[in-house]
Amino acid sequence: MNDAVIWFIVSGALFIAMALAGSFVARVPLTPSVLYLGVGILLGPYAAGLLNVSPTEHAGFLERLSEIAVIVSLFTAGLKLRAPLSNPRWWLALRLAVLSMVITVALVATAVVVAFGAPWGLGLIVGAILAPTDPVLASDVQVEHPFDTHRVRFSLTAEASLNDGTAFPFLMLGLGLLGLHDLGEPYWWRWIAVDVAWASAAGVGLGAALGTAVGTLVLYLRRTHREAVGLDDFLALGLIALTYGIALACHAYGFLAVFAAGLALRRVEREGSMEAGQSVVPMVPHDAAGAAEVATDPKQAPAHMAQALLGFNEQLERIGEVAVAVVLGALLSPAIFTPKVLWLAPLLLLAIRPVAVGLGLLGSRADLRERALIAWFGIRGVGSIYYLMFVLTHGLPPEFRDLTIGMTLSTVALSIVVHGLSVTPVMSRWGERA
Repeated sequence: MNDAVIWFIVSGALFIAMALAGSFVARVPLTPSVLYLGVGILLGPYAAGLLNVSPTEHAGFLERLSEIAVIVSLFTAGLKLRAPLSNPRWWLALRLAVLSMVITVALVATAVVVAFGAPWGLGLIVGAILAPTDPVLASDVQVEHPFDTHRVRFSLTAEASLNDGTAFPFLMLGLGLLGLHDLGEPYWWRWIAVDVAWASAAGVGLGAALGTAVGTLVLYLRRTHREAVGLDDFLALGLIALTYGIALACHAYGFLAVFAAGLALRRVEREGSMEAGQSVVPMVPHDAAGAAEVATDPKQAPAHMAQALLGFNEQLERIGEVAVAVVLGALLSPAIFTPKVLWLAPLLLLAIRPVAVGLGLLGSRADLRERALIAWFGIRGVGSIYYLMFVLTHGLPPEFRDLTIGMTLSTVALSIVVHGLSVTPVMSRWGERA
């Protein structure tokens, strides 16, 4: 059988198996991503040999796969975070996504340079790859619904959504120091003006504008003309693709743009619901006529629109989680887990992350227990895989490839396992105490 046939059979069997075992998986004290990772290992070249993927030979495909998974997750996170930007919890998340992330990049880069005598360009690349967090792979630490303002859950969800984009300037700086990207000599003016200032600000601005425009237009058509009803999945896919594409065309960070679009759409819903006096999410009838009635009702239309988009995107997010975790498992090999690179994962998770969170949250309202939870659940996942494939497709020198691949894949895999096994009991115990 050729590879395409194998992929169809494997993916179909896996999706059916997870659907049948869904209730059982929900009861066991681990996250589904751990199971998906194990399936990938069993299907990979060192077990059944059904999935043969290489981080160097298939870097382009893996970059697209992880890229799609990330932007769907970011848009979904934006829809989940209903709190207005004036809420103090946003300040906490911003400190994590900027201050703590910069500290993480600096400490990881220093460790790589000292341990291997590597150039600072490679150190910054590894730091930028491993700095972004990813709560998508541990659903128990995400906000559970749009009205959830639990400080730990909100901070982790918002941090991961923001730092998937704010890590990009450091990745470009690392590539530039290796001669693979124009930094703008002298004084790195192009990196500062374009890669930091313009790309970040334009990404947020474009995403906010498109999310607001599309959300406002849809509500206007539904409320006044009873049009644009149904096909909410097309609306979600269209807004994600349009926002991401325009941001990339304008040399802005698409990750920040997609997240901002989700936030803007949620803001349109929040303001529309407040104006209409609607404080709860409407129950949507199963029949088409009843659903259309709710979708076009002036009071219920905003909440219905946001909830329909969120429901569809959560399904896409789960599919992306399966795909990336299984492929990651297939990428793992005994050669990756060597003492040469394995030291970085415990250093990052047990030392660098707590230090970065502690410094980033100095003087904040979070108590010591909340800071400890935030520090521990700095999960690495899909974003790190994307960044790894990005540098591989952008000409990372051959002498640095194996080292970078080994450090990234081993750290992400170990993070998925240790956090996946600890998230349910730790969060449950903390919830009982709280």
